[in-house]
Amino acid sequence: MAFSAGGSEGGVMAEINVTPLVDVMLVLLIIFMITAPLASHKIKVELPIASLDNPPDEGASHPITLAVKATGDLYWDDESVTEASMQAKLRVAAQRQPQPELQIRADKDTEYSLISTVMGDAKAAGMVKLGFITQAHGAGTQ
Repeated sequence: MAFSAGGSEGGVMAEINVTPLVDVMLVLLIIFMITAPLASHKIKVELPIASLDNPPDEGASHPITLAVKATGDLYWDDESVTEASMQAKLRVAAQRQPQPELQIRADKDTEYSLISTVMGDAKAAGMVKLGFITQAHGAGTQ
């Protein structure tokens, strides 16, 4: 605390001494400058590069597209199917080697419970590869 020296008022000064604050901040800055390089990743991993024009793998089977409308209608590769026939087709597709990927394409207004039911049916049938088809942000809007 600082006291005034002289004058008729002998009260406490209301000024903040920032020197200790600056000292602490400089020490923290030095600590972070020393420890930041140590926090970097030591294991080098070459990540794959995503590309839309990659050819499909040799021997890979054609993916199955399952469209789910908001009304609950199901379309297996653009052909209307019932839930029972979809389950039968899923069991057949799960037995194929290599197993095809099931790509689910749903309306944005589709209830999640319908999509969850389809995913549960696919899992029960033995499907391992499951994907979702979405539209890129901003695509199709003008």
